[in-house]
Amino acid sequence: MAASLLEGFSTVFTLEIMLYILAGSLIGYFVGALPGLTPSVGIALLVPITFTMEPIPALILLVSLYVAAEYGGGITAILLNAPGTPAAAATALDGYPLATRGQAGKALTISILASGIGAFVSAILLIFTAVPMAAMALQFGPVEYFALAIFGLSLISSLSEGSITKGFIAMFFGLLIISVGIDPIVGVPRFAVNTDLLGGIPFLPALVGLFALSEVLFMLEKSDVKRNKVEKITGLGVSRSEIMSIKKTLFIKAPLLGYVIGVIPGAGATIASLISYNEAKRSSKDKGSFGKGNIEGVAASEGANNAAVPGALAPLLALGIPGSASAAILIGALTMQGLQPGPKLFTDNPEIPYSLFAALLIAAPIMLLIGLLGVRAWVNVTKIPNNILAVIVAGICIVGAYAYSNSMYSVWVMLLFGIFGYFIRKLAIPTTPIVLAMVLGFMMEVNFRRGMIIADGEISFIFTRPISVVLITLSVLTLILPLVQSLKNKKA
Repeated sequence: MAASLLEGFSTVFTLEIMLYILAGSLIGYFVGALPGLTPSVGIALLVPITFTMEPIPALILLVSLYVAAEYGGGITAILLNAPGTPAAAATALDGYPLATRGQAGKALTISILASGIGAFVSAILLIFTAVPMAAMALQFGPVEYFALAIFGLSLISSLSEGSITKGFIAMFFGLLIISVGIDPIVGVPRFAVNTDLLGGIPFLPALVGLFALSEVLFMLEKSDVKRNKVEKITGLGVSRSEIMSIKKTLFIKAPLLGYVIGVIPGAGATIASLISYNEAKRSSKDKGSFGKGNIEGVAASEGANNAAVPGALAPLLALGIPGSASAAILIGALTMQGLQPGPKLFTDNPEIPYSLFAALLIAAPIMLLIGLLGVRAWVNVTKIPNNILAVIVAGICIVGAYAYSNSMYSVWVMLLFGIFGYFIRKLAIPTTPIVLAMVLGFMMEVNFRRGMIIADGEISFIFTRPISVVLITLSVLTLILPLVQSLKNKKA
């Protein structure tokens, strides 16, 4: 393996390949930062350009874009409360409050450090564990996926921003939203009053509306309120002591959680960022500061969503199974180059996977450098007056929603969810559980019904597999412990 990896580095350390990594990173930043253009959309748009390229440069360009796009979504999440990617929704929870306090530079610096470290550590894990981790992911059947979805939904209790009851109300809103469209098992329309709704409610326009457009309405409401003065950025924009205070999250928890969850096909960066954020909050001594501008919340989300990218590449390269939508498009790109992803790729064309490993290790520092250099430029967004910024953000929301499907339907969805998000925030109902339910609801329903079919209607199937038993047990503990703590606090 060492010889193959050295050969991969010798292939990557050329001017041509370094330029492709730089180009992929810059394009990825733009794709990620614009709501509506997800990493998978960016890769799909770039695939036709790679038809005439050699396999290694083509794949390195696409993978560099993939990694950078996951970070790019955090830029607008922090500055505008407009997550550029679904995985950046958790970043906005603490990143945007920091920006409104004049600490946008600190939030951006923490986010790019966490992203770079997460991607780098995860790439190392990929090199050593790609084949065994991918084999483990194959053990996940309907029962395990259902248990994983339940575990994810159990995080509602710690993401409910004070009121668990309101958190559950928000979760049921999310579950109701994902029930619209064609039934995934029997193919019957559900709540689809017109043909547009047959495909369900588009996730990203709904997300942009809930977070960004609702924030626009709050900006207009407070247009005469002066924004906090932006702190002057010195050095990295964050002190050494602050970095050391979150070192476990930066170097261990977020990268490890992101990689492991990224390996599981279908889980992806969004689930990784939410679970990592919850773990950071659960283990923190200052839980009350999460959601109000805690740098560890930013680090947990950004570190995990970038670590999920190499994780998604593990089953792709080792087994030919995509770990995410973006990885599925990369399989198409490999196939068009005449390559078959899977175990034979390591024996017949070892230069391909090992060049990608080397490129990931190099792309992370390049992405980190570009991000740190850009902090001082991006932070100027927070100096724009509220009324002008509201118009700019509204324009970005409309363009992003339209770009998602090239139709006004997505724009109308975004507008409706923006109004909906404004009113539920007025009622102090958190929006994060809605997003969590929309992400996990489909996985939960489909795999529960598949499991019931396999088990001939016996619900006890949930407790027939060790992995599912462990996940269900963790779900119960995750759900109950905050409730017990809340009751203790009330008595005190």
